[in-house]
Amino acid sequence: MKYIKRQITDELLSVARKFPVVTIIGPRQSGKTTLVRHVFDKKEYVTLENPDIRELAENDPRLFLKKFPEGAILDEIQRVPNLLSYIQGIVDDVQLNGMWILTGSNQILLHDKINQSLAGRTSILRLLPFDFEEQNTTGLNFEVNDYLYNGFYPRIYTSKLNPFKAYSDYYATYIERDVRQIINVKDISMFQKFMVLCAGRIGGVFNASQLANEVGVSVPTINSWLSVLEASFIVYMLPPWFDNISKRLVKSPKLYFYDVGLASFLLGIRKKQHLETHPMRGHLFENLVVSETLKMFYNNGYRADIYYFRDSYGNEVDLVIPDGHQLIPIEIKSSETFHYSFLKGLNYFKKLYPKRVEKSFVVYAGDWEQGVESSSIVKYTNFTGQLDLF
Repeated sequence: MKYIKRQITDELLSVARKFPVVTIIGPRQSGKTTLVRHVFDKKEYVTLENPDIRELAENDPRLFLKKFPEGAILDEIQRVPNLLSYIQGIVDDVQLNGMWILTGSNQILLHDKINQSLAGRTSILRLLPFDFEEQNTTGLNFEVNDYLYNGFYPRIYTSKLNPFKAYSDYYATYIERDVRQIINVKDISMFQKFMVLCAGRIGGVFNASQLANEVGVSVPTINSWLSVLEASFIVYMLPPWFDNISKRLVKSPKLYFYDVGLASFLLGIRKKQHLETHPMRGHLFENLVVSETLKMFYNNGYRADIYYFRDSYGNEVDLVIPDGHQLIPIEIKSSETFHYSFLKGLNYFKKLYPKRVEKSFVVYAGDWEQGVESSSIVKYTNFTGQLDLF
């Protein structure tokens, strides 16, 4: 299959002209290696997953790096994080932008080392699996349930894999392995139960105590497992919107998966037809829109500055995006038909912030996009449409 240009490409080329080191992080199999090898095809490529190469890099980092006088692509840099200290010395001496291109799939193993060694010397980009526009270039015409079932990992499309089997292999090969590398999981069956219960809590306010009781482990264990999933780009915790307008706002994050196809697998959805009547379909659709919003930020080189709003009276908005002093509230609905009841949360939010909301959105599963006649600030848009955020 032909190479599919990633939306992040222009940002990647831009930062490579400005920084000596570019670090691209993201979940395993999101396409980091394919991206950097295509964009920087003249650079030497080295994977630190190779045990022989990793042994040399660990035992004699100076000799290892000396092999690449013009720099290189170092794949899965978290396998030998001590290399970053030696790269710092090289880039300070050479002063050449775009010299080293690093990729990594675990934020825990990289974050502190990057801050210690490469602060001010590297730009960090985040690459998630395909977004809508990238997936659409595969030539497949998808409906909502196709997206929810297939997810967006590139190999499912490039290798024409069965999604349920692919995610089963992905879970066993990468998620369980990474967890075991970082923390000592004594009973993997309990961790598997934890993962399934997380999938059943998509879009819900996270409660570690409740989850600990259901899994049968301690709250610190739940928080430890969750931190690994966050660091490995498996789950995303959406923080609540805070300000001084009310002391009755919900203060716990909501849980989502970075890829909706993995969540569908964990829920035991073996065929896309199962989604037609599945009780979690609406939550999965909400997850889909949240993850696509993350991709919009990451592909443009921004931190994902997004929140949700909920107060103790049950008023809520699925997404709140600050835009300078302005706030953009977004309501997400899996219905294919627009209903004016979708505006309830948006109208409530606008009353709280009458001077800060100039535009808002309803993202739904219908086929068309239009402004709502009775409210000039609201647009409802097809879920594959681009929100006017940048």
